[in-house]
Amino acid sequence: MTEQTVIRVGVVGASGRMGSQTCRAVDDAKGLELVARIDRGGGLDRLTDSGADVVVDFTRPDVVMDNLRWCVEHGLHAVVGTSGFDDARLDQVRDWLRDASAVGVIVVPNFSIGAVLMTRFATEAARFFESVEIVELHHPDKTDAPSGTARRTAEVVAAARSAAGRLPMPDATTSALPGARGADVEGVPVHSVRMRGLLAHQEVLLGGRGETLTIRHDSLHRESFMPGVVAAIRAVPDQPGLTVGLDAVLGLT
Repeated sequence: MTEQTVIRVGVVGASGRMGSQTCRAVDDAKGLELVARIDRGGGLDRLTDSGADVVVDFTRPDVVMDNLRWCVEHGLHAVVGTSGFDDARLDQVRDWLRDASAVGVIVVPNFSIGAVLMTRFATEAARFFESVEIVELHHPDKTDAPSGTARRTAEVVAAARSAAGRLPMPDATTSALPGARGADVEGVPVHSVRMRGLLAHQEVLLGGRGETLTIRHDSLHRESFMPGVVAAIRAVPDQPGLTVGLDAVLGLT
């Protein structure tokens, strides 16, 4: 779309914590118009009736796939912040998009630009260090563990280590309580903390002989996610197919 085009936006999950913040961000953004707010029980037909161009989904893992399939079938671009996307779900979205070549879908594990840069920096650093582990800390209302951001970080860190020819990380543990060493994501331990008072935080801990490096990001308010949400809304009409993460949106690829 050209810079002069107004992008009409519908938000699904509009009364939730992220959905309501997104509605305010869209209202405040130049070139965007909020045309539909949909909550649980609201019909998705309101999206087409309102003339929405882009749909933002902040719902739940158990309903997001049905919402996304509906959007693709109706030719609506989608920006998805709902968690729970694994490789199988992403492959399913790619299958749907084969019959809708003009539709763009951006699935984003974390809309914070700082968090995207954290993952980028960790990926660069991982090939230089013998050990790497991830600690992610979130509020106790979060339904998935580890977080999508932590899983994505572990995946790209593991790929960077493999490309650099790194050996498996040293770990002499032979006896441990279940979960003590975290979740294994492609050989990278990921530890999840859920605690009242937290929002969204992540540390990537890297270690070599005689030194450690910690890369940490903290989101202190949901406003921190809104620049990324708005950037994805503006980008998705010109990015057909499936895009995972904000890297391409931010010019980091």
